[in-house]
Amino acid sequence: MRIMVINWQDRENPQAGGAEIHLHEIFGGLTGRGHEVRAVVGGWPGCSPRATLDGIEVTRVGSRYTFPLHVRAAVRHEIERHPVDVVIEDINKIPLYTPTWVEQSVIGLVPHLFGATAFAEAPWPLAAGVWASERRIARAYRTTPFEAISEDTALDLERRGIDRRRVRVIHPGIDHTLYVPSPKRASRPTLLYLGRLKRYKGIDVLLRATAILVARGCRVHLDIAGQGDDRRRLEQETRKLGLENTVTFCGWIPEAEKIRRLQQAWVAAYPSPKEGWGLVNIEAAACGTPVVASDSPGLRESVRHGRSGFLVAHGDATAWANALEPLLRDPEYATRVRAGAIEYAARFSWDRAVRATESHLHEVLGVTGGS
Repeated sequence: MRIMVINWQDRENPQAGGAEIHLHEIFGGLTGRGHEVRAVVGGWPGCSPRATLDGIEVTRVGSRYTFPLHVRAAVRHEIERHPVDVVIEDINKIPLYTPTWVEQSVIGLVPHLFGATAFAEAPWPLAAGVWASERRIARAYRTTPFEAISEDTALDLERRGIDRRRVRVIHPGIDHTLYVPSPKRASRPTLLYLGRLKRYKGIDVLLRATAILVARGCRVHLDIAGQGDDRRRLEQETRKLGLENTVTFCGWIPEAEKIRRLQQAWVAAYPSPKEGWGLVNIEAAACGTPVVASDSPGLRESVRHGRSGFLVAHGDATAWANALEPLLRDPEYATRVRAGAIEYAARFSWDRAVRATESHLHEVLGVTGGS
């Protein structure tokens, strides 16, 4: 197959996150199975306009904010030079309404939709624009097949008017050669948040839960790894709570350091009110690290409650502290949960996700004999 992917970012973009990891694992995997994949993505200051990543020929246009102004001309130009069979729009920012301006078959790939959570992150005029853009999905994509990364995302699409029969759920995977348990754990009870520092991620809830644990005499240490525009506010909140000696802001960390921290942490935490999936939860579980996450859309599928970790009401700092405390104080109890986490993570692989996506593309295009 000849595939064109449209996404706001590629994995080399400084703002890249889980959606970009997913995109490259899936479509890089498809290049490994003999398919031709090209991508048009947004650029950033100083980036190369073209690159080859994971076998994908990448064209970069515009920036994080001007990408919608450039994407149509760039996609049409690339398709004129290199005809394609199918166009994949990765809808992980605002929709680009691709079916309305390309002639080829289109599949919408949806990690998650923001909905009302946009108002927790962006100024209200921008958040209102995101919310309104998602309201038009049913009309603009009325005959488009979709691939969603979780059942919650599929239900979200259905609530917005998309026929559930047109949505295929294919869960992400992880690399089980990299994310493996380690016999070494941090010497002190260590709680880890790993992800972007954005207001909507709910990290302030984790800070308040940590303060409660400290007040109870738990000698926990919280590492916050990642970068984002909410760091200054979170640092201020840390000082207000008197946690300067309890919380470390690690900033951006490379992949090897990320894996080491997941292996050594006693618990990983993900307090977001809404995600498409929560890839880091599966990565942590594969490292034998229990996860405590918000009982929110997407995340409740990446954590098996009571088995690989625990799901807690979003925003309830006391409930968070109650869920975290046994994992930080009782080594025998934590060991049992670690075993369940490893078992749960074993269900998810990129190879399975790549093959399922290939099968879905064949189905959409009416191709027979694919596997």
